[in-house]
Amino acid sequence: MPTHDLIPSLIFKLNENQLAIAESVEALSIWIEQLHGPAEDAVRIRSTLTKLDENLEFITRGVAELLNDR
Repeated sequence: MPTHDLIPSLIFKLNENQLAIAESVEALSIWIEQLHGPAEDAVRIRSTLTKLDENLEFITRGVAELLNDR
């Protein structure tokens, strides 16, 4: 696959992985709260995940533009 085709596909897959990891970490924070009640660790985990949410729209638009430019 030519490099100009590979880069958008690679970034798309990396973004998918990032979203899957974030979803898994979110599920773990919920599990922590179910076991231990409102836990400071679970709250801290979810607050750090907000950065992923903040960047998601930008990443999604960028990947869409890269894929459209091919």
